[in-house]
Parts: sequence; C-alpha cells; structure tokens
Amino acid sequence: MTDTGIQYYHHGRFKVLGGVLPDAVTAYQTYGNPSNPCIVFPTCYGAKLGLGSQSYLVGENKALDPTKYFVVTFALFCNGEPTPYNGPYFPAISYEDNIHAQYAVLRHLGVKRVLCVVGFSMGGQQAYHWATLFPDFVDKFVAICSSARTSPHNICFLEGPKAALKAARDFQNGHYTPESPPQAGIRAFARAYSAWAYGQTWFRQHLYQMDGLYPTLEAFLREAWEGRFITNWDANDMLALLETWQRGDISIFRDRGDFGGSLRAIKAKALIMPCKTDLYFCPEDSVNEVSQLRDAELAVIDSVWGHAAGGGANPTDVAFITKQIKKFLV
Repeated sequence: MTDTGIQYYHHGRFKVLGGVLPDAVTAYQTYGNPSNPCIVFPTCYGAKLGLGSQSYLVGENKALDPTKYFVVTFALFCNGEPTPYNGPYFPAISYEDNIHAQYAVLRHLGVKRVLCVVGFSMGGQQAYHWATLFPDFVDKFVAICSSARTSPHNICFLEGPKAALKAARDFQNGHYTPESPPQAGIRAFARAYSAWAYGQTWFRQHLYQMDGLYPTLEAFLREAWEGRFITNWDANDMLALLETWQRGDISIFRDRGDFGGSLRAIKAKALIMPCKTDLYFCPEDSVNEVSQLRDAELAVIDSVWGHAAGGGANPTDVAFITKQIKKFLV
C-alpha cells in the first residue's frame, strides 16, 4: 500500500461561513496509484488522520483497497490537524467550506472525477454534501450512520456535552492557555457524550468491559472517553467542530431549505447504512432519505453497538460494512 503520510495543502486566504481564514490548511493523506479510480474518505467527529482513524476501511483487501483505488482521506477543519488557530475567535465553519477545500486539494492532485465518497457520521454528512455540491464530479457515495441533515434530536443531544464543557470552571470562555487546558471541562464533555455512542443493550451486556480491558464502567469512562479527549483534543476545536455538525443540512445552500427537493436532486448513486441502535443518526431518518433519493440502497447494520458500529468499533460490524461497500463499488 503506497501511503504518502499526512500532507498539508495551504489555500491562502479562504472565505468560510463565519469570515476568512488568513491561511487555511487542509490535512490529507493518499493511498495507492493516482491513475486508479478515486475514492474520498473524510474524517468524522473525534477522528484524526494522525491517529489512524480511517485505517479500519483503508488497506489491501479492505473496503477501500489501494491496489484498486486511489484513496484520499481528509481531515475536517477544526479537528486539530494542523494545530488550533485563534482560540475562541475561530470563525464558524460549514460542511460547504470543508467540501470546497477538499475539492481544491483533489484538483491539485490531478483528480478529474471521484468514483465514490465514503464517510461515517460527520464523514457521511460530508459525502451527502459532496454529492449535492458537485453533482457532476461524484458518481457514488456511501453514508454510514449519518444523515443529509442534522436532526433536531441530534442537535439537542450535542447541546449537552457542549454545555458541560462551556460551564466548567477552567474553560474561561475559551481563553485558557495551551499550558493550562480545561481538563475539568473536557472530562465533563466526554462523560456527557459517552452514553450516546452505544445502544442501551450494549451497556446491558457490559460490553464496555471490552473483553476485560476495563474492569468497571468507571474505568471505561476515565480511560476510553476522558483520556482520549484529554490526550488528543483542544477544547475550542471540539466546540467549533461540534457546531459544524449541528449546522449540517444539504438544503441550506442549494434549495433554500427544501430538504426533499435537495434529496431528489442528487444524481449520485447512494449506499445508506444506518445502525438500528444508533442514538445520533436514527435509522428512521435514513429510511426517509432513501425514499426520496433517485438511486439509493439501504443496508441496516444489525448491531447493539449503536453509533460506534459504523466507526470500526468491532470486527463483526466492520465485516458487514466492508462487504456492502465492496459490492456497491463494483
């Protein structure tokens, strides 16, 4: 597998929803031969290229095989790649901003057409936006545990961890220093977020023990959730990226809020894969979207792992997702 390592594309001054970035940077990584059909695989919330977050689907004999495809993975603006800029004053970012930036990188790489955009969670929302913004550039897209519009319930769930972080004594309205990050706020965010990532049955079956890795639920919360965010994330980045998620809606910039019209206008063939126990992106929303897309398949992930089922959390669900994507790409 030819892996270029993480690269950075400098856009220069770049207009975004909330203003202008004086030197916008998009982090990306490529795999395989550029002469092969291109597949785009952007990150989700909590994912980073540097953490190997995309590796569960990228690799020889995996869903996105670099011996067959030219795979380009992208980091979202505000995911910490590169390091944070301008603290609490970072301007609002939309999915549209991200897609236009990614398109510029693909043109820089000489890509003339995208066979498929694949994404999980926020990555799936980017896949929907790709198909909407560039209908003659994208042939297919795969949205895993995602939606074309962030639902009111999803927006409301995100308000919980956001409020927990912002109310923390050490957050200081975002004016903390790199030497003194708001650990209390980040820990509160992680705990408020954690229960939503899995189905209720997952907790009932004590799957948080991860085959003995965590002896108790408390150990799981401290190490897998608090520890992950403390180690890898900046608090202002967490909030900025979360607000991009909350703004997700393909109809905003295309059909003046006509959501059904936006779905019906999508020309790319779609594979929509919700998980039946997902508490973020409920499968009923996927059923509704598929009913309005011109050419779409629905493949429900039958799992107790909730939202995490789509993100590489366990081998059974990865095998199902891989099988569906391979079949869809033929």
